[in-house]
Amino acid sequence: MSEIVGGGYDDFWSSKKRYRVLKGGKASKKSATTALNFIFRLMKEKETNLLVVRQVMNTHRDSTYAQLKWAQERLGVEHFWHNTVSPLEMVYKPTGQKIIFRGFDDVLKLASTTVSKGYLNFVWIEEAFEISNEADFDKLDLSVPRGKIPPPLYKQTTITFNPWSEGHWLKKRFFDTKAENTDVFSTNYLINEFLDDTDRLVFERMKKTNRRKYEVAGLGNWGISEGLVFENWSVGKIEIPKNDLYKWKSFFGLDYGYTNDPTAFVAFMANPVEKEIYIYKEFYQKRMLNCHIAEKIKELGFSKERIRADCAEPKSNDDLRRLGIGRITPSLKGRDSILNGIAAINEYKITVHPDCTNMIRELSSYVYDDKAGENGLRYPKDCDNHLCDALRYAFADVKFFHPQAVQREISTQSGIYGKDLNKGWDA
Repeated sequence: MSEIVGGGYDDFWSSKKRYRVLKGGKASKKSATTALNFIFRLMKEKETNLLVVRQVMNTHRDSTYAQLKWAQERLGVEHFWHNTVSPLEMVYKPTGQKIIFRGFDDVLKLASTTVSKGYLNFVWIEEAFEISNEADFDKLDLSVPRGKIPPPLYKQTTITFNPWSEGHWLKKRFFDTKAENTDVFSTNYLINEFLDDTDRLVFERMKKTNRRKYEVAGLGNWGISEGLVFENWSVGKIEIPKNDLYKWKSFFGLDYGYTNDPTAFVAFMANPVEKEIYIYKEFYQKRMLNCHIAEKIKELGFSKERIRADCAEPKSNDDLRRLGIGRITPSLKGRDSILNGIAAINEYKITVHPDCTNMIRELSSYVYDDKAGENGLRYPKDCDNHLCDALRYAFADVKFFHPQAVQREISTQSGIYGKDLNKGWDA
């Protein structure tokens, strides 16, 4: 087992406290080790069952489900398991024990989760940083695991996450004070003996170019909110009432990259009445040719939308128009456009959909430079800010959106709600 799992997790592996809370950096083995631990436990401890939870249900298949399937193969026991994607679950064939997957986006289904054999005594909340509301966690905690569990079985909720902000409720609840019946752990890539030299070079480069990001993604330390460019943001989902749709409009931004920097695309909705932004879609990838960018935009269904793209790349903008993205528009740049754009965005409360993981990372590490420029002003560090730049490009159009005009249009047309009010209202 020590050769399969590796070192650094002995206390975590054997913990039987009610809460087992693990924060760690990228490539720290936290998710892999947790998956191995649960496959081992369920096969060893009969009548136990596991509920795996993320903020959004449809993110399981490519994350926790894939990780647990890998763990079965890593342990050489995959032939004992029956894994299905519809429904998304895993069954230990000798006993019928189950691993069930749920999301906080379906609270009723989450609270009513049960098993037919044994006890639902284990819960794994992966990427718990996505859960912005502590009350949602409390609801789950009161529902699952439930009832009396006969010894030697025990109840345990395992929480794993990247600690992107020290302002998150997880820090106050589990780390600032010694919570009762709780074990807390912190890990990072330095204990991962399965990384090769090229993997470690990624972190060494990060250490030199973006110390703030290295502290969190590398060392697994808490992200510090002081000095962030955007502070008024959180992770979550917004449900917009039908009667309020006229207040919202979608905007789209694109920042080009290729070898060293990723191409970054962001889609968000803005509500200038209540001063809110909801970032709901992104893509973020290196070595994308313009034809690949166009294909991705079409795949997402945004090919007919106006997209603000970096004005420094007119050739790429022309290419995308030729490839069917006809409303590509160059970004607006001028004196102090960066600071003015940031100031305008900072008037808004930002909510980021949990799927937009790269935007979450950027917002958590996008900081001002310690040194002022020649004009005495402090500018953000030009590093790992590609989605933030795309957001700023697109936000320049928000000032042209007038919800009152949309409301007047609604009042004069019948059946207006048959249209998608989040698209099509051209400034």
